[in-house]
Amino acid sequence: MLVPARIPPHKAVDDEPGASHRLEMCRLAVRGDEHRFDVSDLEIRREGPSYTVDTLEELHSSNPDSDLFLILGGDIAAGLPGWHEPERVLSLATVAVAERPGTPHDVVAEALRSIPGGERGRFFDMPEIGISSTMLRERARTGESTRYLLPDAVRDYIDRHRLYRGSPEE
Repeated sequence: MLVPARIPPHKAVDDEPGASHRLEMCRLAVRGDEHRFDVSDLEIRREGPSYTVDTLEELHSSNPDSDLFLILGGDIAAGLPGWHEPERVLSLATVAVAERPGTPHDVVAEALRSIPGGERGRFFDMPEIGISSTMLRERARTGESTRYLLPDAVRDYIDRHRLYRGSPEE
């Protein structure tokens, strides 16, 4: 389930396109594969910053018998102790961590151990792909091609709306 944030509390992005554009890009990214992926607007509908703990609470309330997994890159998981109510996040979901270059396994493991419930965190193997959201935004900003790096529908949407280009859309 992809859940774009209304107001990301931790990550300011230059030329941020806004929640409605991010929601539409998520929908376009999974189009044709909805049996494996879902997109939710629950954070966009909720007022204020988009805290993961609030989203997990809502998902748990609507599906109390489901096991929730929160997939994070190691770089993001290492910052989990600084999140809003990290111990509650860990009580509501298993944090599944994909290791990323530049963030050693031990650093992430120590961050998880510092939070009550951190032993529920799990590392999993994932092939490394040299693509990051920062790199994709930079390529869009400078007009470099993102072909083969994004689903065509998302790439076309970014181009059509001139997202991440430094000037607000009219």
